[in-house]
Amino acid sequence: MARKSSKPVHHVQMTDGKRQIIQQLLTEYDINSAEDIQEALKDLLGGTIKEMMEAEMDEHLGYEKSERSSNDDSRNGYKKKTVN
Repeated sequence: MARKSSKPVHHVQMTDGKRQIIQQLLTEYDINSAEDIQEALKDLLGGTIKEMMEAEMDEHLGYEKSERSSNDDSRNGYKKKTVN
């Protein structure tokens, strides 16, 4: 007996604007396969994800990249440390 999913199904309304964007992506990235789609998404989202991760690290450490800090949690460059 098949189990019913408790998650609601998300229906996307396809608008003319969305169709145009998809057509532009297909043309720009010469998409012919699932692998082509993955590469296009990496190209489109890679920089954004990297920036989000760097902002999260800034928040976590309390200072920005390349900023000097007296904190032992240095994120850039080299700092001499002693291991006990």
